[in-house]
Amino acid sequence: MVLSKRLKVLCVLAAAIGVYVVVSNPEGSSTTVTKADPGSTRTAAAPASGVSHAALRERSPDSGNLLVRLAHRVAASKTVDSLFHIQSWYVAPPAPPPAPVVVVAPPPPTAPPMPFTVMGSYARPGDSTVYFLTRGDRVFDVHVGDTIDNTYSVDGAANGQLLLTYKPLKIQQALPLGDSR
Repeated sequence: MVLSKRLKVLCVLAAAIGVYVVVSNPEGSSTTVTKADPGSTRTAAAPASGVSHAALRERSPDSGNLLVRLAHRVAASKTVDSLFHIQSWYVAPPAPPPAPVVVVAPPPPTAPPMPFTVMGSYARPGDSTVYFLTRGDRVFDVHVGDTIDNTYSVDGAANGQLLLTYKPLKIQQALPLGDSR
């Protein structure tokens, strides 16, 4: 029952709108909306039956004035394009000054960590001392003045240390002998 009442009200409103459109648009004039250049003199409403705007004003003064006023309303293309224009007041801060370039000299090359450990030494009376060095699973028996793998040379022993020179950089390194002497 409630739905039918609402339906009746909607039908009456639709009929009223239809009557208003027919009455306000005399003799079936059609209104066409066209996009015109800002400088053009074309109007947006043109009567279908060739009736002039003045004749429309005479027949129904209210609707004629309205049509004449609406006929000259033409949207400029720049306002249509900027209908949703975004305005921002943000100003980017200036770029920071460039940091001074500091040239740092590369560090001097260094020898790698000593790959050897002392396993022990043996000294026969009257002979030079033999030092037993290990690297991984290999054992080297070296004397003072020997070269190991063309990389390390054995320089001597002093203060409980075996002195070796890393040949590519000519850097001397010490290897502790411990109590093996």
